[in-house]
Amino acid sequence: MEERKLLHSFLAKSQKDLPPRRMQDSYTEVLLPLGSEPELREKYLTVQNTVRFGRILEDLDSLGVLICYKHSRMQAAQTSPLSIVTALVDKIDMCKKSISPEQDIKFTGHVSWVGKTSMEVKMQMFQLHGVEYSPVLDATFVMVARDSENKGPAFVNPLLIENPEEEELFAQGELNKGRRIAFSSSSLLKVAPSAEESSSIHEMFLSTLDPKTISFRSRILPPNAVWMEDSKLKSLQICHPQERNIFNRIFGGFLMRKAYELAWATACSFGGSRPFVIAVDDIMFQKPVEVGSLLFLSSQVCFTQDKYIQVRVHSEVASLQSKEHTTTNVFHFTFMSEKEVPLVFPKTYGESMLYLDGQRHFNSLNTPVVWMRTDYPVKP
Repeated sequence: MEERKLLHSFLAKSQKDLPPRRMQDSYTEVLLPLGSEPELREKYLTVQNTVRFGRILEDLDSLGVLICYKHSRMQAAQTSPLSIVTALVDKIDMCKKSISPEQDIKFTGHVSWVGKTSMEVKMQMFQLHGVEYSPVLDATFVMVARDSENKGPAFVNPLLIENPEEEELFAQGELNKGRRIAFSSSSLLKVAPSAEESSSIHEMFLSTLDPKTISFRSRILPPNAVWMEDSKLKSLQICHPQERNIFNRIFGGFLMRKAYELAWATACSFGGSRPFVIAVDDIMFQKPVEVGSLLFLSSQVCFTQDKYIQVRVHSEVASLQSKEHTTTNVFHFTFMSEKEVPLVFPKTYGESMLYLDGQRHFNSLNTPVVWMRTDYPVKP
C-alpha cells in the first residue's frame, strides 16, 4: 500500500483536467478457448456438461474492471493511480438457456457511459457455432473509480460521443441511472406498496384462510403452493486470501459465483427440475468483504409465475472477532424451470414485501436493452 500512496500525485483535481476518451478506446475482446484448449474445461464444467455460469460472472467482473482501466489509462504513470471497483451489476440478460463447454467463447465490451467518478460498461458474450459466433448474453455493469488507496472517489476521463449510435448508448446510460434512482426511491424499505400491490397481497392472504375456522390465525396453503419460509437455503463461506483482489478485499466475482450457485440450488430444489438462469439484475455492492470474514448467504424463492422462479440471495459478513452481522450484497436471479413450478405464498408482512420486491424485479425483465457497439477494430 505504500507504493499506492505514491500514485496520489497522478490523480486529477477535476474531470476537466483529463482528456476525453472514445468508446472504441476502451473496446476489448477476450477469448476463452474452451474448444481449442480442452484443459481449461474442467474449471468451467458442470455435471450436466454445460458451462458454470458462476465462472462466467467472475470473468465478466474481471473484464469490466479491465475495460475501465483501459478507458482511464495514463501515459505518465506505468501503474494506474485509480482503484476501479464494481459498484453494481445493473442487468445481465441471457440469449440462450445453456452454454456448451466444447466451443470457444468470446467476450467483448466497452465503456458506454461516464459520470464524474463512475462508468457504465456494456459487455457481450458469444460462443462459436461452426464458423460464426452467436450471442449468449448481454451485461451492463457500473464501476466506480477510487483513489490509489481506495479511500475516496477519483475523477475519470469524460466520454467523447462520435455518432448517433454512441449517442443512443450514452442516452441509455443516463436512463439507466434515472431508473436506478427511481427504483431505489420507491423501494419497499422506504415507501408503502402501491394500492394494486396491497390489494394483490390481501387477496393472497384471504386465499390462505381456513374457511372452517373463520380465523386470521388459521392458515392453509392453496393447491400447488409452497410457503415462502419453506423455500430457503443457506451457506457459509470462510473468505480465504486466495479469493482476494489487489486491494486485499474479497473479489466481487467470487461473491457473485457463490451467490449464484446457492440461488441455482434453491431454484432446483423448489422447482424439482433443472433451472436455467435467464436474467441477473440489481446486484449492489454495498460494502467490501474483508479477507478472513465469515460470509453468510441466505437464498429464498420470493416470486414464481408459470415456469419462472425469482430468487433473492442476501449476503452478510461477520468477522471472527465480532458476532455482529453486516449486509454486503443482495442478489436477484431469475430462473426458468423445465416444468411449471408451484406458487410461493408469503405468511408474514415482511415476506409479503419480499414477494412484491421479487415481482417488481421479474416484471423489469421487459425493459428494452440498447445493445453495445460490436464493430470497433481491436488493436493488437
